[in-house]
Amino acid sequence: MRILPVKGTPRDWAELTNNRLQLLATPSALICYWIADGGSWSWWQAFALALGMMAVGSSTAALNQLLEVDIDKRMPHTCNRPLPTGRIRKRDAFVWGVGGAVFGILWLLLFCGPLTAWLAAAMLVIYDYIYTPLKRITPVNVFVGAVPAAFPPLIGYSAAGVGLDAMAGVLFLILLLWQLPHFLSRAWYHRLDYQIGGLHWLPGADPTGRNAGKRSVHYALTLIPASQIPMLIDHVGLIYLFGACTMSLAFMVAVIFIGMYRKDTKGVVMAWASTIYVPLLIALLIVDLLI
Repeated sequence: MRILPVKGTPRDWAELTNNRLQLLATPSALICYWIADGGSWSWWQAFALALGMMAVGSSTAALNQLLEVDIDKRMPHTCNRPLPTGRIRKRDAFVWGVGGAVFGILWLLLFCGPLTAWLAAAMLVIYDYIYTPLKRITPVNVFVGAVPAAFPPLIGYSAAGVGLDAMAGVLFLILLLWQLPHFLSRAWYHRLDYQIGGLHWLPGADPTGRNAGKRSVHYALTLIPASQIPMLIDHVGLIYLFGACTMSLAFMVAVIFIGMYRKDTKGVVMAWASTIYVPLLIALLIVDLLI
């Protein structure tokens, strides 16, 4: 049997595995591991967590694109991805997706514990085999998809070997509430593409965008008190308190602005506002715990 060489440039594989997302998810997991371990960590444990997270996260992204290659071919903003264009073969994507997932989960099981491995496996299964099929069926998919996207803090927290406590739950809640306006703004911005692809997103079922805008404001409003809970459970101090409050209020203003005007160009503004929120919040946690 002749073995075909693997196709695709490093840039193609980076796009297939959504490396930009991994560069957000993996540091989030590492910081949450650091928080759970009392502001310190084992460098080996941190490396093990990062490698396992990158393997499972990139496999999740590759399998997602493999499952949606027929949809990606139809949508203008995804038709140039590596799988629809044939720059990477489906077989190679499947081998990486399955092989990377098995390696990552077993690696986390061996070096970070059963809970960490189970959470990583649950993230992959929910995202690829529950959320991804639901996109073709119901707008409820946006709420389901936000759940695995908020798993990195739980995975990182559990790697410290202290289980999952109230702080882990709060970090999960913050990321969950942040995800929903972020997802809805992207869905509104790409609503015509999603209709072409046959995907059922909330803005597609809500042509004016008014309902999606209202929902986004509700989630952003809830995010304000949720972001203050770490202070109430004595995990952080005043630096985080005032910084998180200011950022959450600014985020809500951006969400209200988008909800009021609902212009395509404003969707880009919302995407940037939601993208920088999590890194800044993580930076606040680090600064507050170090001082």
